[in-house]
Amino acid sequence: MVDVRILVTGGTGQLGSAVVARLRAAGEEVRVLSRRAAPDVVRGDLRTGRGIDSAVAGTDVVVHCATDYFGREAGMARTLVEAARWAGGPHLVYVSIVGVDRVPLGYYRAKHETEQVFAASGLPYTIQRATQFHALVRTLFAGASRLPVLPVPRISFQPVDVRDVAERLADLALGDPAGRADDFGGPEILAAAELAQAVAEAGGRRRRIVPLSVPGETFRAYADGGHLTPGHRDGKITFARYLAEQGDAGVLRYRKR
Repeated sequence: MVDVRILVTGGTGQLGSAVVARLRAAGEEVRVLSRRAAPDVVRGDLRTGRGIDSAVAGTDVVVHCATDYFGREAGMARTLVEAARWAGGPHLVYVSIVGVDRVPLGYYRAKHETEQVFAASGLPYTIQRATQFHALVRTLFAGASRLPVLPVPRISFQPVDVRDVAERLADLALGDPAGRADDFGGPEILAAAELAQAVAEAGGRRRRIVPLSVPGETFRAYADGGHLTPGHRDGKITFARYLAEQGDAGVLRYRKR
């Protein structure tokens, strides 16, 4: 078997590190790109372009897990695409979010623009949209769960485990370019009220949950399920299992959709 040389951007982050671990467990040669110095890491900054050409050089596949919350993600993608052209055109694998074309949230719009950068690049590419990570959903409700009464929006989530997404990205990296891949979602669709109660109980608390309707275009899109993918419940690790693995006490009680 011919070794596939793979670069993972954001390879020290939550998702990137899981992708790196998955690929290395499969015996693949992996190069890790990060802005911060760390063992076995190639330093490079996609915001400035510093170190990116040398990081991409010689690779066959780039799994792009680096992200940015300040509207610079499309610019980072253009920097990566330019380096990839100089490197001979490796397969670019990008992880995005389900609903980026349906939910009018600034971060989602930036993700959608970034998808378009890769699609218009003329390079071989694969775009994988995934639903919200378990850790994000837990964080959304963890702080508020300390309140005696917990207001939550009348929306649902389809949380997915980062390890399941990493497995999918590793498979895509070792396969042929797929363009826009099928969406990837968690195994369950759960109301925010159920998730909030599960987080509170996992922390040893019982709270009164008050579902609220929230005005605005963004929350309307969420309420309509624009961020869900009911036909692709491909993840295996449930939110209950994820919470239990965090070492929190408590009994999880919520219904499966």
